[in-house]
Amino acid sequence: MPITHPEHSAEIIQIEYNFHSHYLQRTVQLTLIYPKKNNSPLNLIIFNDGQDFGALAMKSTIQRLLSNHQIQPLLCVGIHANHERLQEYGTASQVDYKKRGAKAQQHTDFVLRELLPYLEKVFILKQENRVMAGFSLGGLSAMDIVWNHPGTFSKVGVFSGALWWRQKSEEEGYTDENDRIIHNIVKAGKHQPNQQFWFQAGTNDETSDRNNNGIIDAIDDTLDLIKLLEKHGYQFHKDIVYREVEGGEHNPKTWSLVMPEFLIWAIGR
Repeated sequence: MPITHPEHSAEIIQIEYNFHSHYLQRTVQLTLIYPKKNNSPLNLIIFNDGQDFGALAMKSTIQRLLSNHQIQPLLCVGIHANHERLQEYGTASQVDYKKRGAKAQQHTDFVLRELLPYLEKVFILKQENRVMAGFSLGGLSAMDIVWNHPGTFSKVGVFSGALWWRQKSEEEGYTDENDRIIHNIVKAGKHQPNQQFWFQAGTNDETSDRNNNGIIDAIDDTLDLIKLLEKHGYQFHKDIVYREVEGGEHNPKTWSLVMPEFLIWAIGR
């Protein structure tokens, strides 16, 4: 993959690349977006569910933000999911009550041990302020990876995260306090310097309201996770951003509306 970077330019290119993963035992399609010319190391943002980049208007959004000098030059990588998505995304340490997420550790290994080393060989990347993000179940996966690997990623973006991921069904006696997996993982962890979190939820993400408090579960699960982060010493606004989209739905149309805000937060000038 030829890379040229003699001078800064707002012009960007997008390519599709097939990468064979030993850990996932499949060929992973990647979408890569980066400046055609640049004379400095690039910021890195990796997204789960890169197959949605078209619907998210990712290339044009990055082009606009770069042209307006709102973000720093970046390499944006989208990992395409396939029919194994419900197995590859999740929490690496534990499957959910339906045994989904059984390959989440392999996905983590792919990101850390295959994808990152490859990108570092091909591109000149900044070593600090690396970001991972995702949508729905891909957002849960990004949160799990970043939380458990603070030396690799310093920021995470969770769009409509599947933070309900649980170890028991309601029929088995599920409770919010004990059975949401990512909440338990964060609860058992500790504060790590320089970690920052960006969460988005839409008021129409879903209609479910497990505890009948008039707030949909997608928002409750997000706010409860934020409370746990605050207990570890992370500060709202300083370390944590929460963006609630009035009328926002569980789809790329809503996520694309807040994508510029996220990118500016992640790598703004």
